[in-house]
Amino acid sequence: MSDAETPAEPEGPPGGPGRADQPGQPSRADQLDEAVLATLFAQSAVGLVVLDPRLRLVRANSLVEGVETGEFIGRRFTEVFRLDDPDGAEQIMERVLAGEGPIRDHLVRGRLRRVPGDREFLVSAYRIDGSRIGLGGSGGGPDGSGGGPAESSALGLLTAVVDVTERERARAREAALAAVRDAVGGSLDVAATCRALADALVPGFADLAVIEVVDEILRGAAPPVGPLPPDTPLCRAASGRCAAVRDVAEAGSGAGAIRRLPARTPHALAVADLRPRLVPIGPDTPWLDADPDGAGAAAQAGAHSLIVVPLTLRGAVLGLVSLYRCAAAEPFDEDDVTLATTAATRAALAVDNARRYEREHVIASTVQRRLLPQAERQQTAVETAHVLLPGRDSGRWFDAIALSGARTALVVGGVAGEGLQSAIAMGQLRTVIQALAGLDLEPEEVLARLKDTADRLAGERAALPPDDSLHGEPLSAGCVYGVYDPFTRTCTLARAGHPAPLIVGPDGRPVDLDVPEGPGLFSADSALFAPATVTLEEGSLLAFCTAELLSGDRAAERITRTLARPGRSLRQLRDDIVYALPDDTRSAGAALLLARTGTVSAHRVATWDLAQDRATPATARVLVRDRLQGWGLDEDTVDATELIVSELVTNAVRYGTPPLRLRLLLDSTLTCEVHDGSTAAPHLRHARTVDEGGRGLFIVSRLASHWGARHGPDGKVLWTEQELPGA
Repeated sequence: MSDAETPAEPEGPPGGPGRADQPGQPSRADQLDEAVLATLFAQSAVGLVVLDPRLRLVRANSLVEGVETGEFIGRRFTEVFRLDDPDGAEQIMERVLAGEGPIRDHLVRGRLRRVPGDREFLVSAYRIDGSRIGLGGSGGGPDGSGGGPAESSALGLLTAVVDVTERERARAREAALAAVRDAVGGSLDVAATCRALADALVPGFADLAVIEVVDEILRGAAPPVGPLPPDTPLCRAASGRCAAVRDVAEAGSGAGAIRRLPARTPHALAVADLRPRLVPIGPDTPWLDADPDGAGAAAQAGAHSLIVVPLTLRGAVLGLVSLYRCAAAEPFDEDDVTLATTAATRAALAVDNARRYEREHVIASTVQRRLLPQAERQQTAVETAHVLLPGRDSGRWFDAIALSGARTALVVGGVAGEGLQSAIAMGQLRTVIQALAGLDLEPEEVLARLKDTADRLAGERAALPPDDSLHGEPLSAGCVYGVYDPFTRTCTLARAGHPAPLIVGPDGRPVDLDVPEGPGLFSADSALFAPATVTLEEGSLLAFCTAELLSGDRAAERITRTLARPGRSLRQLRDDIVYALPDDTRSAGAALLLARTGTVSAHRVATWDLAQDRATPATARVLVRDRLQGWGLDEDTVDATELIVSELVTNAVRYGTPPLRLRLLLDSTLTCEVHDGSTAAPHLRHARTVDEGGRGLFIVSRLASHWGARHGPDGKVLWTEQELPGA
């Protein structure tokens, strides 16, 4: 309430409270208030500033550095502290003057005339209310006593100003270091690790960051031991810029740029003695001209302070971190160097881990590629094209295996997991499946025996010592195996924990295919494998894909639509499928095998149905000689083939059952096939000198490059292959 409303105090002794000792002299209370104010301004732990209602400086204590002098009296608060947002600060203070309540610990940024650099202040403002000291509205009487209550008026603001620049800088350093701890080390990719470091330091700690690594490290090579030779190429792995320098073009600023450090620069010195550098940058800095693509370009962007820290680990040099502050930012200090060194140490450990992983990945990828077909093999009646997309996983494989009778086995599979062990397991399975394919087994039998081998491999891994890194590590693999026969135009398929192939007819329409899924190769499931057979038109397309290619929204439809494009070669279709893949598909790696079905040319095949009697071998020899001479084969090949056919037909007549069929197939090799209705398979014998028989298959094995027997639902086929001169 105002003084006019205050009840009269009882009279006391002279000099008592509320009474002036002498007329015209201030009362004891006024003297006390003045003493309290003087003590507060002299001994306060925070800076105090008194502002009038127009926000002009009236008084300030000595803790407001650079403002306590009388030259600032009468100037506006925002002008004295040169705030970055003066309008916003004045609006807040005017609300306090209007009686909306005080403000406490409001953070503002500005600059002081006598203190260099940007500063940060915590400002609290309190209204000085005139009604509390009898300066409110007028009363009812001439002396102001009586009448209604006085209206409150503001005499100004009492403002507490605390310079928290160092505290905020320390907090910013802690935040930057926490960001580095959280972001760096979560990836096993060198470039991603460097990008994470740049993102953690910019813009909270630096305005511009450039992270370079020794070029060979990106390929997994061991880092050189310091000091770093001056001609060592460094690759820019990552960089980051704040908004203030983002639009400034830098020469060679793109990721992947290679450079060699110029001599007599802080960067070269840092990798020479493996110590960080804190360097001011100005117009007359002598070494800028020697580094136009690095610090020189940064100086053009307004950089005035530089920290250079080598990425080192156990004396080896992995790279270099360059941090810049630009424009009005505060220059780096020694505390910032400590933080940059700590961040670089953590980054160096993460980069080295990523390098070791990259080295193992390079080795695994090399092993994988050496274990896969090195070139696309030309098949008799199937055109194929394949692609292996590199990625984290190194267990993907594919194969197109030529079988007897112009048939082709098409295989795609994968061992889950990363590293060398996955590539080794893949190589073991691929070798086994190639050996099984040569036995002319049905697809379901091939996968059943392949799973037996996988079970033994899993057992061997489980038997490793407990301290072995592979002990207890699970194995997982899948495979799809199909055989295409050009004479029947059928494809028989079986799969073990792997997607079935996609098929598109020559008219571009998808072909329905339902292949029962069998258990994975390393699974504990002992279910049987069930085959499926589909008849295909000539020119049909089959796409054998690993699971990664079929993941995602409508992936199968996308691939099928691509295969239906008319007039495209198999290699073009293969590339079109890869182009349309989502980016995340390629990170794990994938394999794709395309096949276009065909038939064997009629003039390259000769087939005869033979009678089951003793004269048949002689008839067969005549038919074979006539056909081979018509094909223009040399006499040695004709003679050898006559003998082979005579032995096979004789064996079928003696031990087989009707129907009896002879077929010759001319390709890069000459194939002879004798079919009969018996399921009994002959075996090679080594006859003794006195034996009268048992030498037939032995003679055949000597004359032919390869021979074998395959069984079907209607009997068996004995076949041979002979190499042709000049083929």
